[in-house]
Amino acid sequence: MTVGTLLSLAIGFALVCVVLAMMLCTLRLIIGPSAQDRVLALDTLWMCTMLLALMLGIRYASQIYFEAALVIALLGFVSTIALAKFLMRGEVIE
Repeated sequence: MTVGTLLSLAIGFALVCVVLAMMLCTLRLIIGPSAQDRVLALDTLWMCTMLLALMLGIRYASQIYFEAALVIALLGFVSTIALAKFLMRGEVIE
């Protein structure tokens, strides 16, 4: 088994795991009993999306996926902070 084949199998397995995690996060986002559960599921969902973009970038050797992962990470972080602030205070901008 060559290194390229092994890397391809590992990335394929990781892609399946991340997609499964995304489906479970979506399920928690839909049926979450509280707003905090939904925010946590959304936070995990954007992290999984970023990982998916990174793995696709490795698999297809394309820089655009890495740039998309960077944008997803920045937007996800800011949106998580905004949602947490909204849940704590009821407003985002003071």
